[in-house]
Amino acid sequence: MSRIDESKEFIPVRIAVLTVSDSRDISEDRSGEVLVSRIEEAGHTLADRMIVRDERDQIADQLREWVASDQVDVVISTGGTGLTGRDVTVEAHRDVYEKEIDAFGTVFTMVSMQKIGTSAVQSRATGGVAAGTYLFALPGSPGACKDAWDEILKWQLDYRHRPCNFVEIMPRLDEDQRRK
Repeated sequence: MSRIDESKEFIPVRIAVLTVSDSRDISEDRSGEVLVSRIEEAGHTLADRMIVRDERDQIADQLREWVASDQVDVVISTGGTGLTGRDVTVEAHRDVYEKEIDAFGTVFTMVSMQKIGTSAVQSRATGGVAAGTYLFALPGSPGACKDAWDEILKWQLDYRHRPCNFVEIMPRLDEDQRRK
């Protein structure tokens, strides 16, 4: 199972939070607030926070902006991962990904099954990598954001987590670009 190797030093990462919503502003963004508080409690840096409308191009453009920034290591979006016509966050993420982290959605579904049963099938949570930056798309509910952070991201974004974690391979995510 998961464990923290206390002999290793914690390495904070810079995380941007993107809320996808046609109806919320920052004062009503409970899911974004859940992520911000957990990011900061864990010792990471909040690199940026924004809200964009449920528009595929707007979402993808913001993701690309953060991917191009050397001030952002990870992007976590919340909202727009469902099945309705306006839910286009997953498609926007996939427009940006170089590689998809297939198991992220699978593990998120396993975690969700324990909390909400078969309703977990309605989420299309996803993760991927682009230009050395991790990108994760979570559902828009505060509970889903808590579950994704507490059960997956908290551990994978901690360099001390064993047997392995996302942080330790960050320097190698774009190694194919450096070899050319």
